[in-house]
Amino acid sequence: MVDAKLEFEAKKHQEGALGYLDNPKRTEGLLKKAILKARNNKGTLGEAWGKLQLFFDLVQAYSKGEYRNVSPATILTIIGAILYFVSPLDVVPDFLVGLGILDDAAVISFTLKKLSVEIEAFKIWKRTTTKSPLD
Repeated sequence: MVDAKLEFEAKKHQEGALGYLDNPKRTEGLLKKAILKARNNKGTLGEAWGKLQLFFDLVQAYSKGEYRNVSPATILTIIGAILYFVSPLDVVPDFLVGLGILDDAAVISFTLKKLSVEIEAFKIWKRTTTKSPLD
């Protein structure tokens, strides 16, 4: 039941993700916003911190054309998860200090689990390339 709810929430934001797929400037703006929020919530994010950083790296590499060994559906799903993360009004609104970030972390973890094969391939590619935008 929880996975179905998380998938529903992530899919709601996938439609909005279409506007970022081939728009590097817009994607860069989204990533800046998401990176700032992630840094401000690093302690609360727990394990989701590293997963989110991986998402940022993948979207950035895809947007710049550096890494394209991933399906557009995967990129849309990840951008959708990032949009969910930056949205202040989601299942548990972010203004609820301590709780508001937990649903964001759950969506991130769910998305990573769902896309694990393509994410693992990116991790292997990443080991030989650039630094993370969060470094």
